[in-house]
Amino acid sequence: MKFGLLLFPNLTQLDLTGPLEVFSRMNGVETALIWKTLDPVSSDRGMRILPTHTFEEAGKLDLVCVPGGPGQIELMSDQETLDYLRGVARDCKWVTSVCTGSLVLGAAGLLDGYRATSHWSSIDQLALFGADPVFERVVRDRNRITGAGVTSGIDFALNIAADLFGDDAARAIQLQIEYDPKPPFKDGSPRSADPGLVAEIRGDIAPFIDRRRRASEAAAKVLRSRDTPAS
Repeated sequence: MKFGLLLFPNLTQLDLTGPLEVFSRMNGVETALIWKTLDPVSSDRGMRILPTHTFEEAGKLDLVCVPGGPGQIELMSDQETLDYLRGVARDCKWVTSVCTGSLVLGAAGLLDGYRATSHWSSIDQLALFGADPVFERVVRDRNRITGAGVTSGIDFALNIAADLFGDDAARAIQLQIEYDPKPPFKDGSPRSADPGLVAEIRGDIAPFIDRRRRASEAAAKVLRSRDTPAS
């Protein structure tokens, strides 16, 4: 089987490398890091990652995964990338995302009528693309699987491992990577975090979230125009 992960500028590397770590431990699964060129791609924190395949080289995939990160904003108006996702998704057994990668799937028209999740700060924007936002760590709806914020990519990938090879194989991978999270604080979600901290973080990121919302609204408008028959 062949799993492809979209590698784009200014992504959050753990959105990509979390599921990649799990996928690469699955017997019989080839992983591909896919972008327009094979030039190094810089993450939002400066890590440089090498694509392994271009859009043209990647071929058919059994699974496509779109990570999130600040670069997702530009990606929602990148028609070359959106067209690639629409095309490759037709043959995929699974169409997946981590974090705000789900907004990119939405901009490509791939979540209309599906339940989906995203990072807590932007999950409401999924509704702009006809999706049903669900505040859960991993959301499955038919062949769409979306993970919430950054670290949830490991959880969603272990779900895929269980689907393909059974629970025992997925548990073995979980043990190999010692995925046994015991965070020092309870503040990993706005549902459990101190309300004052949530308010502080929301205030800090408000300008960026406003920019993301404007991009989502613009992408949704373009998507609607594609779906409206010419008179």
